[in-house]
Amino acid sequence: MKTRRAFWLVTVAALAGALATGAMGVWQLHRAAAKEALAAAISRQNSLQVLDNAALFATKNVADVIHRQALLEGSWLPALTVFLDNRQMNGVPGFFVVTPLRLSAGGPLLMVQRGWVQRDFSDRSHLPAVPTPSGVVTVAGRLAALPGKLYEPARLSGEQVQAAGPIRQNLDLAEVSRLAGVPVLDLSLLQTGDTADGLHRQWMAPSLGVEKHYGYAAQWFALCALIVGLYLWFQLIAPHVRSRAARPHA
Repeated sequence: MKTRRAFWLVTVAALAGALATGAMGVWQLHRAAAKEALAAAISRQNSLQVLDNAALFATKNVADVIHRQALLEGSWLPALTVFLDNRQMNGVPGFFVVTPLRLSAGGPLLMVQRGWVQRDFSDRSHLPAVPTPSGVVTVAGRLAALPGKLYEPARLSGEQVQAAGPIRQNLDLAEVSRLAGVPVLDLSLLQTGDTADGLHRQWMAPSLGVEKHYGYAAQWFALCALIVGLYLWFQLIAPHVRSRAARPHA
């Protein structure tokens, strides 16, 4: 009786484990498919017609133009340039240089991620000179979300953050808008091309991690197969082999 009860307990546990691990594998495949669809959408966006000022102003939802190529006219506001700290390019820490561009024809500001520059490790407060042309300029690039936010202990604890200078951990659009007196769009432009300003622009393509999900799926399916294999061996095959071996030979 106890043996039969143990058999069914093991059977239920094995079935639950196989179903759970199999379901996790299927879920990872769905995640991979969703990210592949997103990658295809990004590729389509990137291949659409290049946006100019008029087309950008006509956009009702900025999310619709993310990853679009753009060629925009405006004038730099170098006094509001921000050096975002602890940003990497090719694995080297440094600054992302971000300058607002006042778009022509009375448009709002657009934060332009102009490029990356390595910091001076001997003097962490020293900033490189970044040439910024005056007057109306034409800037080429790819529209993107704003730079990702990094951990700021003072801001998270509710303390007042003092604007000590152009070196910042994160962008503050409200502050930029207040200082410039005009609205700021809720997106940025990753500047491309060589403008002889000493900045590096090897922007990484959006990393979606599709391969990671396929790897996780393979692990979950392997675990599912292991559970099923162990169950079949120890609960069905091995007892049958032992039973046959214990039978008296004719």
